[in-house]
Amino acid sequence: MQSALTVAVALPAALRDMFFPAPLDQRLAAAGRLVLPPPGTDPRDPESFARLLADVDAVVTGWGCPPLTASVLDGAPRLRLLAHTGASVRPYVTADGFARGVRVTQAGAAMAHAVGEQALALTLALLHRLHRFDHALRAGAEWTAAKAAPSRYELRGSPVGVVGASRTGCAYIALVRALGAEVRCADPYLSEPAAAELGVTRTGLDELLRGCRVVSLHAPVLPDTVGLLGARELALLPDSALLVNTARSALVDGAALLAELESGRIDAALDVFDEEPLPVTHPLRGLPNVLLTPHEAAGTQESRRRAGEIVLAELGRFSSGAPLEHEVTEPMLARMG
Repeated sequence: MQSALTVAVALPAALRDMFFPAPLDQRLAAAGRLVLPPPGTDPRDPESFARLLADVDAVVTGWGCPPLTASVLDGAPRLRLLAHTGASVRPYVTADGFARGVRVTQAGAAMAHAVGEQALALTLALLHRLHRFDHALRAGAEWTAAKAAPSRYELRGSPVGVVGASRTGCAYIALVRALGAEVRCADPYLSEPAAAELGVTRTGLDELLRGCRVVSLHAPVLPDTVGLLGARELALLPDSALLVNTARSALVDGAALLAELESGRIDAALDVFDEEPLPVTHPLRGLPNVLLTPHEAAGTQESRRRAGEIVLAELGRFSSGAPLEHEVTEPMLARMG
């Protein structure tokens, strides 16, 4: 690897340690000349971020970093690569960056299995009504009352609908199919041969919603997927249906979902919310038919380490002139969340 590469790491120390634990930290140090945030500063502060990029070839970014605006790029004439430790690069890249030749890569592939596993865990919890039992017992319900719950089902043989054959969607599909689920998938970009390879039935969204006991969301947020599930679509779900969202809250109309959940007609497991942090007074927190996690589906040790490994490998490829394996081009953003 050529030592001439100068790399800014725009991550606070805690995030840097999370993505580059030993011995990955040593590999990061060997990636070239590192430029780290001065102690006591937050590299996600716009001014600190701009200063960090002043004389570097590449920048490693994480959640909360500012975008590569024209003014930031004016002060970073050497910058040629943005390597993101997360999945979505939309908040960080700009047309100005692409126009000035800044290439972009991301580590979203690292998170697919972790998110797929959590979506599976949430699916199993909903099917067996674990959330309802837990809520009842913690609320002090009598034993007999705590046992009262809607019908429970096994995953084996259950019709499961997957909205979006993304990386996380495919990981989830493999896991639930291994446990015997009958999977249907709605994704306009999924071809029949690809569906056959995944072992799923390709279907339209309305048909999927009407016919599945479990619906798990794995689509990106794009102009045509914002509010994909509104009041009309949610009403198509059968009574006692189960909704899992580990993707993005914007895929679902929040008010319509809350109304369905307050009616008790369906159950849901949610890892993403319109307001984050979720306010302590939010009505979702008090519903017995809702299982909540604080946007942590991808937060495993293995997932973070894989993300660091992907970034290091991409820095090495970039330095040596090899093709990037996880590059995001400007046209690709149209299909990415």
